[in-house]
Amino acid sequence: MSEPVEELEIQLLLDALYHHYHYDFRHYARASIKRRLLQAQKQLGFDSISALQSAVLHDETMLPNLLNYLTVQVSEMFRDPAYYRALREKVIPHLHTYPSLKIWVAGCSHGEELYSLAILFREEGLAEKTIFYATDINPGALKAAKAGVYSLDRVRLFTENYQQSGGRYSLSEYYTADYGRAVFDQSLRARTVFSDHSLVTDAAFGEMHLISCRNVLIYFDRELQDRVVGLFAESLARRGFLGIGSKESLRFSALADRFSEFVREERIYRRKSR
Repeated sequence: MSEPVEELEIQLLLDALYHHYHYDFRHYARASIKRRLLQAQKQLGFDSISALQSAVLHDETMLPNLLNYLTVQVSEMFRDPAYYRALREKVIPHLHTYPSLKIWVAGCSHGEELYSLAILFREEGLAEKTIFYATDINPGALKAAKAGVYSLDRVRLFTENYQQSGGRYSLSEYYTADYGRAVFDQSLRARTVFSDHSLVTDAAFGEMHLISCRNVLIYFDRELQDRVVGLFAESLARRGFLGIGSKESLRFSALADRFSEFVREERIYRRKSR
């Protein structure tokens, strides 16, 4: 198949997903979305992107399968430990000054980042005055995040990250081992609101004190990155904090002037007061 025809098929599928299901991937980075669609086509057993489109449009049960390819679900607890150490040592002291806190984990995937923050906030004495908002566009990911169950073979890495991030105890205090699984304590998510939310199409959340959205912006094109950065600026309280991924930056965003660098090396920013 010629590349122009393949590109047209991809665009038509993205348009169909938006108009029929209201999932908007049209401004995701094209190279990344093309790679994932071709992988989905192959592994789901279709001869072409057009055949995949037809199946998704005429069989709603195909949609969750496709979403699993189009949404990135790769994460780990306390990923990039220095980021969590910076939160613990430099951001948490400021958060202690508020009578109540709202924290948004945007693009929460299977919940690894949510549980990391919940543990950190518990250890720093902030859990009882904090409400977490964990959002994703993938219903399957949200279901997994609510469950808080991970394979035990992943926990060794989680534990190493936790220790390097400045963890005060043992990670094993927060989960029970059960038939090859680590089941994290329900109390860690007792003050969490799980919600379907699209950074592409949905409105801002109000008055957040910290937004953590790591390794998501890299999958968007520049136009969508600017849209999302504006959404975060609108969602943050004055002088609220934004954490993004280690390979991401606000430097080239059209809205960079709404933030100041707070911990440059860990990509933690602070919304300006004006």
